[in-house]
Amino acid sequence: MKKAVHFGAGNIGRGFIGLLLDQSDYQTTFIDVNNQVIEEINRQKSYHVYLAGEEKQKLTVSHITGISSVEEPDAVTEAIVQADVVTTAVGPTILPIIAKAIAKGLQEREKQNNEALNIIACENMVGGSSMLKEHIYQSIEVEEVETFEKLYGFPDAAVDRIVPNQTNENLLDVMVEPYYEWVVERKSIVGEVPPISGITYVDDLAPYIERKLFTVNTGHAIPAYVGTYLGYETIVEAMKDPVIDEIIHGALSESGEALIQAYGFNRETHQEYVDKIIQRFQNPYISDDVKRVARGPLRKLGANDRLVKPALMYIEYTGKPPVYLAKTIAAALLFNNQEDAEAIELQKKITDISYQQAFVEVSGCDVDSVLTKLVMDQLSLLQNKK
Repeated sequence: MKKAVHFGAGNIGRGFIGLLLDQSDYQTTFIDVNNQVIEEINRQKSYHVYLAGEEKQKLTVSHITGISSVEEPDAVTEAIVQADVVTTAVGPTILPIIAKAIAKGLQEREKQNNEALNIIACENMVGGSSMLKEHIYQSIEVEEVETFEKLYGFPDAAVDRIVPNQTNENLLDVMVEPYYEWVVERKSIVGEVPPISGITYVDDLAPYIERKLFTVNTGHAIPAYVGTYLGYETIVEAMKDPVIDEIIHGALSESGEALIQAYGFNRETHQEYVDKIIQRFQNPYISDDVKRVARGPLRKLGANDRLVKPALMYIEYTGKPPVYLAKTIAAALLFNNQEDAEAIELQKKITDISYQQAFVEVSGCDVDSVLTKLVMDQLSLLQNKK
């Protein structure tokens, strides 16, 4: 069997990437800091993935082992030496942390195994593999760069599968939605294309990354932030509210128009994609907590993320105000969750320097920009309705 090394044994790692690797006949080694999960992987040697729906289809993942990155760093190195592909699903903030371990593995691999290897970061971000590569290169010597360029590929990827927060009787079992998308940029691959069923290889990833980010992530942010503002606890509950229904259709129409103008997506096909995304959020079998989906507002209000960038693109391409996206941004500025460090930091900024200055600082927009003024107008409307 081919060998895969996967960093991140959480629900997404097991329920999405790990499942597809198993279905592609890979022996998968999960690497994680959670010793309890690693111990269970090595004890059970398999787990089940359930597809959320009336039938709750059960799939079995086997041919797995686990390594604790904290307790067994040498084993991590050796696993990378022997791997046919390396993948990650750890979250954007953890990529710099695992980069050192991957760098060490690649350095040792170059000594023992002079074969090409591709490292694919399957993260909810733009340019995850490129970011991981940058951090890995910070851990190697200048004279090693040329060899790394020849041997190791870091193709960027766009991934999409809803894996709700959950607690299962078996620690390893996980429930995911039936729909998924895993798109990988072909041009950055070194050597043979990894034969993983479920991956769509494309020449230009940018349109697919932004289509996903500005439809799925933008769409999910609406019941999360507006739902929190309206007092809902779950995404499915929020999606039943006609106010949120109007906002999500309006916002995805705005982001959709920006995508169509920027990348030439077929209008009919894109609308079908939007409709499918909205239906996914309405699936009662994968409902998630609104506050969990809304967490990390500082990142999500960033210049290149799911709310600000499509709003700016809409203004650029149409010259019209993105009213529904601005309303969602305003709701995000009101997001207050004492269990989320970013939400706490955002509210402290607002208290210290005002809503407007906090938005300008976090988003990178000018204080007198069209979007800043529009967001402040929508914020006033929301505050006056309370």
